[in-house]
Amino acid sequence: MTDTTSTRGQEVRASSTPRPIVRDITELIGETPLLELHRFAESRGAHARLLAKVEFTNPLSSVKDRIAWAIIRDAEDRGLLYPGRSIVDITSGNTGIALAAIAASRGYPAKFYLGDNTSPDKKKIIESLGAEVVSVPNSIFIDPEGLAKLVEQIETENPDAYFTNQLANPVNPQEHYATTGPEIWRDTEGRIDFFVAGVGTGGTVSGAGRYLKEQNENIRIVVSEPGDVSLPSEENPYPAEIDGVHKVEGLDDEQLPPNYDREIADEIQQVDAEEAYEKARAVLREEGLFVGSSAGGTLTVALRLAQRPENAGKTIVAIIPDTGERYLSAGVFG
Repeated sequence: MTDTTSTRGQEVRASSTPRPIVRDITELIGETPLLELHRFAESRGAHARLLAKVEFTNPLSSVKDRIAWAIIRDAEDRGLLYPGRSIVDITSGNTGIALAAIAASRGYPAKFYLGDNTSPDKKKIIESLGAEVVSVPNSIFIDPEGLAKLVEQIETENPDAYFTNQLANPVNPQEHYATTGPEIWRDTEGRIDFFVAGVGTGGTVSGAGRYLKEQNENIRIVVSEPGDVSLPSEENPYPAEIDGVHKVEGLDDEQLPPNYDREIADEIQQVDAEEAYEKARAVLREEGLFVGSSAGGTLTVALRLAQRPENAGKTIVAIIPDTGERYLSAGVFG
């Protein structure tokens, strides 16, 4: 029920039903909205309905809030995380921010290893939350064995810490199966034809994608991945990147995040960083939605799908992983 009484000539539109007062930021995680991007889609000749799952409405402004809380909760329940023990992980920023915030709220020290090409805005937020940041050269990710070597280094340097291991912790996709997928299915009333996401850890697309496929096997799961020019190489270890999003097509299993289910994708499309940046700027100007570079990538792919005549009348849901405010120093917005 909504109160529409007037106070001094101004209409009051607040709901008369009180919302609960929460005592912890973890109680604010999830139940993110779907927003129809009608101006952005229609002005580009879309035939399908394009919906954005706006994950930056989570308290730490990204989809990673979901898995950070799930991983910490699971570790506490199993007695692996307790007062005095610290948290450590590899991150491209958002999971580190979410883990650092929840760690701060629960009194755990935290330490994160970031590639030195990570957005400076993300690094500053992590440090502001009181966590330690260790910078590693972006060139390490050129080596197919680089990630495994970094994990070994972390475990050696932090023998007493709890390694949250977002890339391989099965709690990650399980949380998206339990929350993200059901929210999308419920809010679309089961009317969804395509689900579009990038692969960071692989948890979102694998967990939510699996749930959606179980409800309707005809739903197509489409992955947005960086094009080759947007990946670090020996010739260019610091290209313009889609921050935190990884290539998956054509890679061996050992090169993929363990949480990524390579059987989940019906289609994989490449997006160059500059195209992702352009879409992020466009949706900001046309919808007022401030999104990051990874969202620019998923929106690029979602728009391509929406422009196909055979998809007329269908519904496409694209994940918006985080806010554009995390990329003001990273070249996304000029």
